[in-house]
Amino acid sequence: MKPQDILAGKTSLWIFGYGSLVWKPDFKYKRSKVGYIQGYKRRFWHGDNFHRGNDELPGRVVTLIEEEDASTWGVAFEVTGAQVEESLKYLNVREAVCGGYVTKAVEFVPDGENEEPVQALVYIATPDNPLYLGPASPEVIGSQIAMSQGKTGHNLEYLLRLAEFMRMSCPHVEDHHLFSIEAAAMVLVPYLLGAQ
Repeated sequence: MKPQDILAGKTSLWIFGYGSLVWKPDFKYKRSKVGYIQGYKRRFWHGDNFHRGNDELPGRVVTLIEEEDASTWGVAFEVTGAQVEESLKYLNVREAVCGGYVTKAVEFVPDGENEEPVQALVYIATPDNPLYLGPASPEVIGSQIAMSQGKTGHNLEYLLRLAEFMRMSCPHVEDHHLFSIEAAAMVLVPYLLGAQ
C-alpha cells in the first residue's frame, strides 16, 4: 500500500511510531498520543546498515511481526494540512528508501478513557527485505546492538531510548523482548568501555 492511497481526500493523517519515531519523529505534527495497535508484536529483527549500523556491522532496529494476540505500544502523531505531504516525503526517505519498510493502515487505540480508535499509517519491514535479520537470542541481538553504529548514532542509543520511552510512557506494559535485549546489551557496556 502506498501512503497516497491512504491519503485520498484526507486533510489529516495519523502516523504510528513504535521505534525511533517515539522519541525522534523529526517532522512537524499537530499533536501526539501514546497508545497501541493490536495484532502485531515489536521485534529487533530488522537490520540497519545506514542509521544505526553499516555494511560490515549492521545494527538492529525494530519492526512489527503479525501475531493475533499481540499488541504494540508507541506514539501516534496527527499531521494536518501541509504537514501531511511533508511528513510522508520525509518518512518515505527515512523508512522506505533507507530502511526497506512498507506502509499499512492499522487501528490505533489511544491510551486513556473515552478515547476513540483512529486509523493510522505504520511502516513495517518485511522478511523479504535484504536487510531483514530475523529472530535471535537476546544475547546475540544485544551484542550486535552494543557493537553497531551508523550515521544517526550508536545502535545502543536506539535501544536505550526505546526502553526509556516504554518505562516512562507505558509503565504498565511489560515488553519482555525489549527489556531482555536491553539487559543483555548493558552487560557488555563495561567491556566495550574498557576496550577503548
